[in-house]
Amino acid sequence: MRLNTPSFWYKTEKPQHIANMLAPFSCFYAAGHKLHQALATPYCSPVPVLCIGNLVTGGSGKTPTALSVLELIKEERLATAPCFLTRGYGGRLKGPLLVNTEEHDVIAIGDEPFLLAKAAPTIVSADRKAGAKMAESKAMDFIIMDDGFQNPGLHKMISLLVIDAATGFGNHRLLPSGPLREPLEDGLKKADAFVLIGEGSQNITALLPPDKPVFKAHIKTPREWIPDTKSSYIAFTGIGRPGKFKTTLEESKIKLAGWHAFPDHHVFTPQDLVKLVGEAREKGARLITTTKDAIRLPKDFSRDHPLDIMPVQLEWDNPGPLKKFLTATLKKNKT
Repeated sequence: MRLNTPSFWYKTEKPQHIANMLAPFSCFYAAGHKLHQALATPYCSPVPVLCIGNLVTGGSGKTPTALSVLELIKEERLATAPCFLTRGYGGRLKGPLLVNTEEHDVIAIGDEPFLLAKAAPTIVSADRKAGAKMAESKAMDFIIMDDGFQNPGLHKMISLLVIDAATGFGNHRLLPSGPLREPLEDGLKKADAFVLIGEGSQNITALLPPDKPVFKAHIKTPREWIPDTKSSYIAFTGIGRPGKFKTTLEESKIKLAGWHAFPDHHVFTPQDLVKLVGEAREKGARLITTTKDAIRLPKDFSRDHPLDIMPVQLEWDNPGPLKKFLTATLKKNKT
Protein backbone atom coordinates (compact mmCIF):
# COMPACT_ATOMS: atom_id res chain seq x y z
CA MET A 1 0.00 0.00 0.00
CA ARG A 2 1.45 3.35 -1.07
CA LEU A 3 0.96 6.40 1.13
CA ASN A 4 0.92 10.10 0.45
CA THR A 5 4.06 12.07 1.28
CA PRO A 6 3.89 13.04 4.99
CA SER A 7 3.45 16.80 5.36
CA PHE A 8 5.74 16.95 8.43
CA TRP A 9 8.71 16.03 6.24
CA TYR A 10 8.58 19.50 4.76
CA LYS A 11 7.89 21.47 7.92
CA THR A 12 11.16 23.04 9.00
CA GLU A 13 9.83 25.14 11.85
CA LYS A 14 9.81 23.82 15.41
CA PRO A 15 8.39 21.89 17.17
CA GLN A 16 8.72 18.73 15.07
CA HIS A 17 7.05 16.22 17.36
CA ILE A 18 6.40 13.44 14.83
CA ALA A 19 9.85 13.75 13.27
CA ASN A 20 11.46 13.60 16.70
CA MET A 21 9.47 10.48 17.60
CA LEU A 22 10.72 8.75 14.45
CA ALA A 23 14.35 9.84 14.87
CA PRO A 24 15.49 6.49 16.40
CA PHE A 25 14.24 4.67 13.30
CA SER A 26 16.24 7.09 11.16
CA CYS A 27 19.35 5.99 13.03
CA PHE A 28 18.65 2.37 12.05
CA TYR A 29 18.06 3.49 8.46
CA ALA A 30 21.38 5.37 8.43
CA ALA A 31 23.27 2.35 9.77
CA GLY A 32 21.70 0.07 7.16
CA HIS A 33 22.50 2.54 4.37
CA LYS A 34 26.17 2.80 5.38
CA LEU A 35 26.51 -0.99 5.62
CA HIS A 36 24.91 -1.46 2.20
CA GLN A 37 27.28 1.08 0.64
CA ALA A 38 30.35 -0.39 2.35
CA LEU A 39 29.69 -3.98 1.26
CA ALA A 40 29.03 -3.18 -2.40
CA THR A 41 31.56 -3.55 -5.20
CA PRO A 42 30.42 -1.27 -8.05
CA TYR A 43 30.50 -2.71 -11.56
CA CYS A 44 32.34 -0.44 -13.99
CA SER A 45 30.70 -0.74 -17.39
CA PRO A 46 32.61 0.08 -20.60
CA VAL A 47 29.50 2.06 -21.56
CA PRO A 48 29.34 5.58 -20.03
CA VAL A 49 26.72 5.82 -17.28
CA LEU A 50 25.01 9.09 -16.41
CA CYS A 51 22.87 8.87 -13.28
CA ILE A 52 19.99 11.26 -12.69
CA GLY A 53 18.95 10.97 -9.07
CA ASN A 54 17.78 12.84 -6.02
CA LEU A 55 18.23 12.85 -2.28
CA VAL A 56 14.59 12.81 -1.24
CA THR A 57 11.87 10.25 -1.72
CA GLY A 58 8.99 11.27 -3.94
CA GLY A 59 8.83 13.36 -7.08
CA SER A 60 11.52 15.91 -7.84
CA GLY A 61 11.55 15.89 -11.63
CA LYS A 62 14.00 13.07 -12.39
CA THR A 63 12.10 11.61 -15.34
CA PRO A 64 11.55 14.92 -17.20
CA THR A 65 15.23 15.67 -16.56
CA ALA A 66 16.26 12.28 -17.99
CA LEU A 67 14.19 12.87 -21.11
CA SER A 68 15.63 16.34 -21.60
CA VAL A 69 19.21 15.17 -21.04
CA LEU A 70 18.65 12.51 -23.71
CA GLU A 71 17.81 15.27 -26.20
CA LEU A 72 20.95 17.22 -25.26
CA ILE A 73 23.08 14.12 -25.74
CA LYS A 74 21.57 13.62 -29.18
CA GLU A 75 22.05 17.28 -30.10
CA GLU A 76 25.72 17.17 -29.12
CA ARG A 77 26.19 13.78 -30.78
CA LEU A 78 27.67 12.34 -27.61
CA ALA A 79 26.12 8.94 -28.41
CA THR A 80 24.57 7.16 -31.36
CA ALA A 81 22.63 4.50 -29.44
CA PRO A 82 21.72 5.83 -25.98
CA CYS A 83 19.33 4.00 -23.68
CA PHE A 84 17.60 4.42 -20.34
CA LEU A 85 18.16 2.15 -17.35
CA THR A 86 15.57 2.19 -14.57
CA ARG A 87 14.49 0.02 -11.69
CA GLY A 88 10.87 0.16 -12.78
CA TYR A 89 9.54 1.29 -9.40
CA GLY A 90 6.23 -0.32 -8.51
CA GLY A 91 6.46 -2.94 -11.24
CA ARG A 92 6.21 -6.69 -10.70
CA LEU A 93 9.07 -7.72 -12.99
CA LYS A 94 12.63 -7.26 -11.75
CA GLY A 95 14.36 -7.75 -15.11
CA PRO A 96 16.67 -7.24 -16.74
CA LEU A 97 14.31 -6.74 -19.68
CA LEU A 98 13.99 -4.41 -22.64
CA VAL A 99 10.66 -2.60 -22.45
CA ASN A 100 8.10 -3.45 -25.10
CA THR A 101 5.05 -1.23 -24.62
CA GLU A 102 2.91 -3.67 -26.62
CA GLU A 103 3.80 -6.65 -24.41
CA HIS A 104 4.38 -5.10 -20.97
CA ASP A 105 1.88 -3.25 -18.81
CA VAL A 106 2.18 -0.88 -15.88
CA ILE A 107 1.60 -3.65 -13.35
CA ALA A 108 4.57 -5.51 -14.78
CA ILE A 109 7.15 -2.74 -15.12
CA GLY A 110 5.81 0.45 -13.49
CA ASP A 111 4.74 3.71 -15.12
CA GLU A 112 8.02 5.58 -15.68
CA PRO A 113 9.53 3.03 -18.10
CA PHE A 114 6.60 3.63 -20.46
CA LEU A 115 7.36 7.35 -20.62
CA LEU A 116 11.06 6.69 -21.16
CA ALA A 117 10.51 3.98 -23.78
CA LYS A 118 8.72 6.46 -26.03
CA ALA A 119 11.98 8.37 -26.37
CA ALA A 120 14.70 5.67 -26.37
CA PRO A 121 15.26 1.96 -25.69
CA THR A 122 14.58 1.38 -22.00
CA ILE A 123 15.91 -1.40 -19.79
CA VAL A 124 14.16 -2.29 -16.53
CA SER A 125 16.45 -3.97 -14.03
CA ALA A 126 16.40 -4.01 -10.24
CA ASP A 127 20.00 -5.22 -10.51
CA ARG A 128 21.71 -2.23 -12.15
CA LYS A 129 24.80 -4.28 -13.03
CA ALA A 130 22.67 -6.80 -14.92
CA GLY A 131 20.89 -3.92 -16.64
CA ALA A 132 24.17 -2.38 -17.76
CA LYS A 133 25.34 -5.73 -19.10
CA MET A 134 22.15 -6.00 -21.14
CA ALA A 135 22.80 -2.53 -22.56
CA GLU A 136 26.27 -3.70 -23.56
CA SER A 137 24.84 -6.79 -25.24
CA LYS A 138 22.39 -4.60 -27.19
CA ALA A 139 25.27 -2.41 -28.47
CA MET A 140 24.07 0.64 -26.56
CA ASP A 141 26.78 3.28 -26.24
CA PHE A 142 25.38 5.51 -23.48
CA ILE A 143 23.31 4.68 -20.38
CA ILE A 144 21.07 7.28 -18.74
CA MET A 145 20.09 5.87 -15.37
CA ASP A 146 16.80 7.28 -14.13
CA ASP A 147 17.19 7.12 -10.34
CA GLY A 148 19.78 4.91 -8.65
CA PHE A 149 21.88 7.65 -7.05
CA GLN A 150 21.92 5.65 -3.80
CA ASN A 151 22.46 2.32 -5.59
CA PRO A 152 26.13 1.25 -5.25
CA GLY A 153 25.98 -1.64 -7.72
CA LEU A 154 26.95 0.33 -10.83
CA HIS A 155 29.72 2.89 -11.23
CA LYS A 156 28.49 6.26 -12.52
CA MET A 157 30.67 8.34 -14.80
CA ILE A 158 28.44 11.38 -14.13
CA SER A 159 25.91 11.92 -11.35
CA LEU A 160 23.37 14.73 -11.70
CA LEU A 161 21.42 15.44 -8.54
CA VAL A 162 17.92 16.82 -9.18
CA ILE A 163 16.50 19.23 -6.59
CA ASP A 164 13.00 20.69 -6.43
CA ALA A 165 13.59 24.31 -5.45
CA ALA A 166 10.15 24.59 -3.85
CA THR A 167 10.75 21.87 -1.27
CA GLY A 168 14.52 21.43 -1.23
CA PHE A 169 15.59 18.78 1.25
CA GLY A 170 12.60 19.17 3.55
CA ASN A 171 13.46 19.06 7.23
CA HIS A 172 16.94 17.65 6.38
CA ARG A 173 16.18 14.41 8.22
CA LEU A 174 16.64 10.82 7.10
CA LEU A 175 13.77 8.43 6.45
CA PRO A 176 11.35 7.94 8.13
CA SER A 177 11.56 11.16 10.19
CA GLY A 178 12.30 13.11 7.02
CA PRO A 179 12.45 12.65 3.24
CA LEU A 180 16.22 12.11 2.84
CA ARG A 181 17.41 8.83 1.35
CA GLU A 182 20.93 9.38 2.67
CA PRO A 183 22.71 12.00 4.81
CA LEU A 184 22.67 15.38 3.08
CA GLU A 185 26.41 15.94 3.33
CA ASP A 186 27.17 12.51 1.82
CA GLY A 187 24.80 13.00 -1.08
CA LEU A 188 26.06 16.47 -1.97
CA LYS A 189 29.62 15.19 -1.89
CA LYS A 190 28.89 12.31 -4.32
CA ALA A 191 27.14 14.46 -6.92
CA ASP A 192 29.10 15.89 -9.84
CA ALA A 193 26.56 18.64 -10.57
CA PHE A 194 23.08 19.78 -9.59
CA VAL A 195 19.85 20.41 -11.47
CA LEU A 196 17.71 22.96 -9.63
CA ILE A 197 14.11 22.88 -10.86
CA GLY A 198 11.67 25.73 -10.34
CA GLU A 199 11.64 28.54 -7.82
CA GLY A 200 11.53 28.49 -4.04
CA SER A 201 11.88 30.57 -0.93
CA GLN A 202 14.61 28.29 0.43
CA ASN A 203 18.16 29.30 -0.41
CA ILE A 204 19.14 25.90 -1.80
CA THR A 205 22.26 27.10 -3.60
CA ALA A 206 23.80 28.17 -0.28
CA LEU A 207 23.82 24.51 0.78
CA LEU A 208 25.51 23.23 -2.37
CA PRO A 209 29.27 22.83 -2.76
CA PRO A 210 30.56 26.03 -4.40
CA ASP A 211 32.97 24.14 -6.65
CA LYS A 212 30.26 22.15 -8.44
CA PRO A 213 28.03 23.47 -11.25
CA VAL A 214 24.31 24.18 -10.80
CA PHE A 215 22.03 24.03 -13.84
CA LYS A 216 18.62 25.66 -13.49
CA ALA A 217 15.43 24.54 -15.21
CA HIS A 218 11.63 24.70 -15.00
CA ILE A 219 8.86 22.16 -15.57
CA LYS A 220 6.42 23.61 -18.09
CA THR A 221 3.67 22.55 -20.44
CA PRO A 222 4.75 22.44 -24.10
CA ARG A 223 4.02 25.61 -26.04
CA GLU A 224 1.89 23.67 -28.50
CA TRP A 225 -0.46 22.47 -25.74
CA ILE A 226 -3.46 24.79 -25.64
CA PRO A 227 -5.73 24.18 -22.63
CA ASP A 228 -9.50 24.51 -22.82
CA THR A 229 -10.15 27.40 -20.45
CA LYS A 230 -13.90 27.44 -21.11
CA SER A 231 -14.68 23.98 -19.75
CA SER A 232 -14.54 23.00 -16.09
CA TYR A 233 -12.48 20.01 -14.97
CA ILE A 234 -12.16 17.31 -12.36
CA ALA A 235 -8.41 16.93 -11.91
CA PHE A 236 -6.78 13.81 -10.49
CA THR A 237 -3.22 12.60 -10.09
CA GLY A 238 -0.98 10.15 -8.29
CA ILE A 239 2.48 11.70 -8.47
CA GLY A 240 5.11 12.45 -5.85
CA ARG A 241 4.09 16.06 -5.35
CA PRO A 242 0.51 16.44 -6.58
CA GLY A 243 0.45 20.11 -5.62
CA LYS A 244 2.76 20.86 -8.57
CA PHE A 245 0.11 19.56 -10.97
CA LYS A 246 -2.58 21.68 -9.33
CA THR A 247 -0.39 24.78 -9.49
CA THR A 248 0.31 24.22 -13.20
CA LEU A 249 -3.42 23.83 -13.87
CA GLU A 250 -4.17 27.08 -12.06
CA GLU A 251 -1.39 28.87 -13.94
CA SER A 252 -2.91 27.58 -17.20
CA LYS A 253 -6.28 29.15 -16.20
CA ILE A 254 -7.97 25.75 -15.96
CA LYS A 255 -11.28 25.89 -14.08
CA LEU A 256 -11.30 23.20 -11.40
CA ALA A 257 -14.63 21.78 -10.30
CA GLY A 258 -12.92 19.03 -8.33
CA TRP A 259 -9.46 17.89 -7.21
CA HIS A 260 -8.23 14.43 -6.19
CA ALA A 261 -4.69 13.55 -5.10
CA PHE A 262 -3.75 9.87 -4.90
CA PRO A 263 -0.52 8.30 -3.58
CA ASP A 264 2.55 8.35 -5.82
CA HIS A 265 2.47 5.69 -8.60
CA HIS A 266 -1.14 4.85 -7.68
CA VAL A 267 -2.75 2.29 -9.98
CA PHE A 268 -6.32 3.49 -10.44
CA THR A 269 -8.94 0.92 -9.46
CA PRO A 270 -12.32 0.49 -11.17
CA GLN A 271 -13.87 2.02 -8.04
CA ASP A 272 -11.63 5.09 -8.34
CA LEU A 273 -12.63 5.59 -11.97
CA VAL A 274 -16.35 5.09 -11.34
CA LYS A 275 -16.24 7.85 -8.71
CA LEU A 276 -14.26 10.22 -10.94
CA VAL A 277 -16.53 9.68 -13.95
CA GLY A 278 -19.62 10.03 -11.77
CA GLU A 279 -18.42 13.32 -10.31
CA ALA A 280 -17.54 14.65 -13.76
CA ARG A 281 -21.02 13.82 -15.08
CA GLU A 282 -22.69 15.30 -12.01
CA LYS A 283 -20.82 18.58 -12.38
CA GLY A 284 -20.86 18.70 -16.18
CA ALA A 285 -17.06 18.65 -16.20
CA ARG A 286 -14.26 16.90 -18.07
CA LEU A 287 -11.50 14.85 -16.47
CA ILE A 288 -7.88 15.95 -16.64
CA THR A 289 -4.69 14.26 -15.47
CA THR A 290 -0.96 14.07 -16.24
CA THR A 291 0.79 12.02 -18.91
CA LYS A 292 2.36 9.87 -16.21
CA ASP A 293 -1.05 9.17 -14.64
CA ALA A 294 -2.70 8.46 -17.99
CA ILE A 295 -0.31 5.55 -18.52
CA ARG A 296 -1.83 3.87 -15.46
CA LEU A 297 -5.39 4.11 -16.81
CA PRO A 298 -7.09 1.31 -18.78
CA LYS A 299 -6.24 1.63 -22.48
CA ASP A 300 -9.86 2.19 -23.50
CA PHE A 301 -10.66 4.67 -20.73
CA SER A 302 -10.09 7.87 -22.76
CA ARG A 303 -12.12 6.39 -25.61
CA ASP A 304 -15.17 5.93 -23.40
CA HIS A 305 -14.85 9.03 -21.21
CA PRO A 306 -13.88 12.67 -21.97
CA LEU A 307 -10.31 12.99 -20.74
CA ASP A 308 -7.66 15.66 -21.21
CA ILE A 309 -4.00 14.89 -20.56
CA MET A 310 -1.66 17.69 -19.52
CA PRO A 311 1.87 17.08 -20.83
CA VAL A 312 4.94 18.58 -19.16
CA GLN A 313 8.56 18.94 -20.16
CA LEU A 314 11.76 20.31 -18.69
CA GLU A 315 13.03 23.62 -20.06
CA TRP A 316 16.58 24.68 -19.21
CA ASP A 317 17.17 28.32 -18.34
CA ASN A 318 20.39 28.01 -20.35
CA PRO A 319 21.29 24.57 -21.76
CA GLY A 320 24.68 25.70 -23.07
CA PRO A 321 26.70 25.23 -19.84
CA LEU A 322 25.19 21.76 -19.28
CA LYS A 323 26.11 20.69 -22.82
CA LYS A 324 29.69 21.86 -22.24
CA PHE A 325 29.81 20.09 -18.87
CA LEU A 326 28.62 16.77 -20.32
CA THR A 327 31.00 17.00 -23.28
CA ALA A 328 34.02 17.91 -21.14
CA THR A 329 33.31 15.25 -18.51
CA LEU A 330 32.89 12.49 -21.08
CA LYS A 331 36.05 13.55 -22.89
CA LYS A 332 37.99 13.64 -19.63
CA ASN A 333 36.84 10.15 -18.59
CA LYS A 334 37.60 8.63 -21.98
CA THR A 335 41.23 9.77 -21.98
